[in-house]
Amino acid sequence: MKAADRKKLEAHGWSVGSAQDFLGLSNEENSYLFIKISLAHALAENRAKVGISQLELAKRMHSSQSRVAKMEAGDSSVSTDLLIKALLYLGLEPKDVGKCVSQPLKKAA
Repeated sequence: MKAADRKKLEAHGWSVGSAQDFLGLSNEENSYLFIKISLAHALAENRAKVGISQLELAKRMHSSQSRVAKMEAGDSSVSTDLLIKALLYLGLEPKDVGKCVSQPLKKAA
């Protein structure tokens, strides 16, 4: 956020901070959420790169299309284990999965 925009908001009584501040997350909780969101983004990106549908990935994993959609959306009901498993089903190597969580998230266009 631009400093001028931040100043305007604060002048009108708004508080500006991070999601971590807003949600009152510890550093550990914030890091865990970053990892989970990174894996979800990587899943959607890599599935598209491989050129398969959510349904096809679901069939490979013996799951459902709606479950894959929840994985890609970072739904709270999806475990990190399942996200990692899905990435491996897409053909990623363990080192590639590690890279998914060591890079900054790409901003949506």
